Amino acid sequence: MIGSRIAAVGHYQPARVLTNEDLAGMVDTSDEWIRSRVGINTRHIAGPDEPVDELAAHAAAKALAAAGLTPADIDLVLVATSTAIDRSPNMAARVAARLGIPQPAAMDVNVVCAGFTHALATADHTVRAGAATRALVIGADKMSEVTDWTDRTTCVLVGDGAGAAVVEACGPGEEPGIGPVLWGSVPEMSHAVRIEGTPPRFAQEGQSVYRWATTQLPPIARRACEKAGVAPADLAAVVLHQANLRIIEPLAAKIGAVNAVVARDVTESGNTSAASIPLALSKLVEQGRVSGGDPILLFGFGGNLSYAGQVVRCP
Repeated sequence: MIGSRIAAVGHYQPARVLTNEDLAGMVDTSDEWIRSRVGINTRHIAGPDEPVDELAAHAAAKALAAAGLTPADIDLVLVATSTAIDRSPNMAARVAARLGIPQPAAMDVNVVCAGFTHALATADHTVRAGAATRALVIGADKMSEVTDWTDRTTCVLVGDGAGAAVVEACGPGEEPGIGPVLWGSVPEMSHAVRIEGTPPRFAQEGQSVYRWATTQLPPIARRACEKAGVAPADLAAVVLHQANLRIIEPLAAKIGAVNAVVARDVTESGNTSAASIPLALSKLVEQGRVSGGDPILLFGFGGNLSYAGQVVRCP
């Protein structure tokens, strides 16, 4: 079995920026209240003519260009999303059609905020098994479409966007660039984060999620590092699901990654669900804050109280 690696990443966000001051004119909230409780300053909001697959395709096209590849080089498309309104065709097929990818396997992965890291592990396993050679792994969500904009407890959190990675087989003798995944869930607590109803609406039990994330997840994240043979102190960066700054900072500290850059893209992008990890990772690469070959912990968590994490090498 051969390993796989991330060859390149890319991201995309809609042009419209919604500030805390804008939200204060819509619901009973304030810039100070939002910053102090969730650490978010701005978020990007897609328009009615910007569907999820369009966001995903933009990010994927950037990742392909960064990898120096064409759509014809891809034989697997995985899209992590929980905001697909239509059931068929799925988002992966829609993205493949937008990009002109011929005859790929095309699947959606719905693990909400942990979707991208689940999809990345799936791509890695598929390449290792010889069932694919190059994959597009995309996290894309349009949370604004499933948000009650009169509910100040949730509308201050969300944003829209997409991030993508090109995953390909390692060359002969090359060390794998995607470490073993550590994943799981707490099904009996899946009610803590929900997108349900008609029309579907996002809701969560904020305190339950906060306690679970800050107390139960640190040892799991450290075990993901152990599986990869990387000590937390040797990590160059930690990219957690961008849920809330009050969750990200204590969780990162408890992992023990004392020398790592901690992604804090939530401050300018909000919670973009499955898009948050690849979006934040792509920005770190674009800004030159990480270098090729650096070990980076990716750790998704949230909806279904699911989690998945792995150490990857920076493209």
